[in-house]
Amino acid sequence: MLETKLYVGNMSYATDEEQLRTLFGEAGTVVAVDVIKDRDSGRPKGFAFITMSSKEEAAKAIEMFNDKEVGGRPLTVNEARPREERSGGFRPRGGGGGYNSNRGGGNRGGGGGNRGGGNRGGGYNNQR
Repeated sequence: MLETKLYVGNMSYATDEEQLRTLFGEAGTVVAVDVIKDRDSGRPKGFAFITMSSKEEAAKAIEMFNDKEVGGRPLTVNEARPREERSGGFRPRGGGGGYNSNRGGGNRGGGGGNRGGGNRGGGYNNQR
């Protein structure tokens, strides 16, 4: 039996670890509850990760609690995806930076024209 981590989203900010542990306990053994909080304010961000003791219990929890209203909000419950995928979200921004530097390249081309003028001036000095 492999432990399975669930993502629980769209939570009321009032929903706490104990409530989640009790609720998800109806589906099986809750190994861990991690309510995600804002780093600066310490307030809940409205989502949590819950680790169930088996894949079967996790599937049962998804079936029981996805779209279930808790604290006036329908929960989103699904199997948590690995964190690595999130870092991929930064790549397109890097690509955006590349696009901007291409635009900067256009400006450099304009600078080349000025350099040409500088060379002409040098030629004039040589004639003296």
